[in-house]
Amino acid sequence: MSNTTDTANHAATASTGKNVIADGVVQKVAGIAAREVPGVHDLGGGAARAIGAIRNAINAQDRGQGVSVEVGEKQVAADIVIVAEYPVDLQRVADDVRRSVTDAISNVVGMDVTEVNVTVSDVHIPSDDDNDADESRVQ
Repeated sequence: MSNTTDTANHAATASTGKNVIADGVVQKVAGIAAREVPGVHDLGGGAARAIGAIRNAINAQDRGQGVSVEVGEKQVAADIVIVAEYPVDLQRVADDVRRSVTDAISNVVGMDVTEVNVTVSDVHIPSDDDNDADESRVQ
């Protein structure tokens, strides 16, 4: 009999109170989900990527780079800025990012997603990396 009472009291205690998930956590979850999408080279606009390059040089990462979120009590809205690989279907990649971010926020954070806006700010051309390496050589 006392086990039943203890269980009932524990359930009542567990159901009172409030869970708070920080905006930065939601931002990081969204950033991780967006980066996992095939065709996404990086997140963020030019300035964010420049700061990210410095961060990478010192082995630090900002998984929320290129992501802004608005978090309410039960709902989240997100804006994601991506750099896509060339030559991917940009509409498909943006749709895949939207789906991935929505699923991650719903499943990991446990909140409803009202909208995910995806902006493709640039296209990464792999051959540009090779050209930069050639140009920086001393002759």
